[in-house]
Amino acid sequence: MRFEALNRLWESVRESSHDFRASTDIFPVIDIEKMSSTLELREKGAENGKLNRPAPTAASLDEVEQRVVGRIEEEKATSYQILEDQFQTFEGRLRNLDFEGQFGLIRQANASSVSDFKAEIASGVDELHGLRRDLKAAEDEMSSFKARHKLDRAAKISSGAAQVFKVALIVFLVVFEMVMNGSFLAKGSEQGIVGGVTEAIAFAVLNIGAALLLSVYCVRFLVHRSLFFKFLGLCGLVTYIGVAFAVNLTLAHYRELSETLLSGAGAEAISRVWNAPFGLTELNSWVLFAVGLLFSVLAFIDGCYLTDPYPGFAGVRKRLDSARKHYIDRKLDLIDNLRDIRDDHNEKIEEILRDLSSRRQECAAIIAHRTRTTGLFAEYQSNLERTANALLTTYRDANRAARSEHEPAYFSTPYKLERLTPVLRTSEEWDDAVLSGRIQAAQSELSEQIRRIGAEFEAAVENYHKLDNLFPEASLGAIQPA
Repeated sequence: MRFEALNRLWESVRESSHDFRASTDIFPVIDIEKMSSTLELREKGAENGKLNRPAPTAASLDEVEQRVVGRIEEEKATSYQILEDQFQTFEGRLRNLDFEGQFGLIRQANASSVSDFKAEIASGVDELHGLRRDLKAAEDEMSSFKARHKLDRAAKISSGAAQVFKVALIVFLVVFEMVMNGSFLAKGSEQGIVGGVTEAIAFAVLNIGAALLLSVYCVRFLVHRSLFFKFLGLCGLVTYIGVAFAVNLTLAHYRELSETLLSGAGAEAISRVWNAPFGLTELNSWVLFAVGLLFSVLAFIDGCYLTDPYPGFAGVRKRLDSARKHYIDRKLDLIDNLRDIRDDHNEKIEEILRDLSSRRQECAAIIAHRTRTTGLFAEYQSNLERTANALLTTYRDANRAARSEHEPAYFSTPYKLERLTPVLRTSEEWDDAVLSGRIQAAQSELSEQIRRIGAEFEAAVENYHKLDNLFPEASLGAIQPA
């Protein structure tokens, strides 16, 4: 025979290493032909038949038949163990659903969630109470300030863009005057452009800086209600005029003298300002004087309008605006925080509701799977009985064909498999109708909790706004009696 060794290898590969057919069933299906071959039923049946064994008068199974029954009983015991393992798995899955624990947590959540939300609201009310007092104090300060100084207008506070423009104008004046002064003074400076720029910086800072300082801190007192402060403002105005003329005249004279004198130009310039202040002889000197004076006036006016002209009025307004902004921003933050807490609470409740429905469906699926598995085991025992009879028939037919005497009477009696009845432990399981009622009750409780949290949120917003009635805004638009 060709390829005998290869054919033996091929047969061994095709031959299964067990007596079951490949299957995805929970209980393995016995391969009758394979088991018959394994037990050599035909061979042993013919061999015993030739010897007329078992005897015609035999009433019990012979050794070969007992081996067949033994194998079937082993498979029954093994399958029952598989069933028990499946039951334990089902019990574990049902236990993990833990409906009682879920219901307990729901009761606990119902008892504490609203209280926790109320505590958060109370904390916010306490915080806003203090901030509203601070705002009321700032409002009273503004009202008192306007009454004391007989002001019937709002404070003039520049917007961010206007404030940036005013500061930018000052910077532009300083830089432009530095460049202009540097170009005029560089020609007569012993150090050239570097020396001219240094002197230009000094004159520009002095000219613009003096105008700003005097306008902001002195001249503004001219509009003050107090005569003493008005006098201080007048003194500041006179001082500004004197300083503006002195600085720019000195710069103009210094520019003329620096072109002709190699040293001592500064002292000579001061002397000429003192003795003949308007004795400039060159047009460039007059231009330098006029432009410098113009820049000084522009810086002076800009300084007067950097803030409200009335001294102290802008500071009071800024403190009021800051207190109001802090109060309003914090109130909005607290409301947003409560809204986030409410929304987070409601999302969790909705997830719990979905989880309860999912757990109930899973519970029903587990029980249905267990029932199906129990039915499969009963069917499998019937299949084992049929398999045992098929194997016994194979043996007995071979035995019967080889016998010279009558066969035993029990050969015609089919084998009856003693059934195993699985025991289900269902004492701790939920009845579906009871479970459905409990879940519906829990869902109703959770839905009611969502409603209560929503009502508490609305009440909290109303309580926050009630603080405005507890501390009403002072009337800030009219003059209050002194």
